[in-house]
Amino acid sequence: MPHLLHLDSSADLTGSRSRAITAAFAKAWADRGADHTITYRDLHTDPLPRLSATALHWAPRLRAEGETAPAEDEARQRMVLDELLAADVLLVGAPMYNYSLPSTLKTWVDHVHVPGVTTTLDDTPSQPLAGRPAVVVTSAGGSYAEGSPTAGWDHLTPVLRIILGDALGMTVTVVATELTLAPRIPDLAPQVPHSEALFAAALDRATALGATL
Repeated sequence: MPHLLHLDSSADLTGSRSRAITAAFAKAWADRGADHTITYRDLHTDPLPRLSATALHWAPRLRAEGETAPAEDEARQRMVLDELLAADVLLVGAPMYNYSLPSTLKTWVDHVHVPGVTTTLDDTPSQPLAGRPAVVVTSAGGSYAEGSPTAGWDHLTPVLRIILGDALGMTVTVVATELTLAPRIPDLAPQVPHSEALFAAALDRATALGATL
């Protein structure tokens, strides 16, 4: 059965645009039939703890002699990895916080980016997720589009492309919306119509992807 892993990380539980967009994708996925299953993890309301030991950064065969981690932390990481490895499609809600990832999402990345398990470091191939789709839904309060004066300030999207695409080998599609703070910041008020248009377009694109991937 086609299986989706759906992650949200926004701290805004009521008005988040990234949550609304991932929800549109998930609804379109579920509407395809009962065989299209979903595992949902809310990284904000149920955050993972930070990695407790350097051993968790490596496959067991690549750890230094004597490098260990608490058994409960090993088990937690294994659970998170198994969730990802079981997914045919990954859906990530990734709002921009301080020009980068929410700390809760970064902690999830730390759990799943494991040389020797999900990404290759040596002569042993280790990319079990290669070729699987990853849909990354980004939202930003300002505008960081290519050609804008602040284009280089986006330290969210490139990181997720590197981790999910280059390191894990997944096929990454980004669904982006910007100017989410336009209704809140007076200087951005003239951008409200454009902000709403970007949001509507992102909802439509997410729905289309959820119905086809």
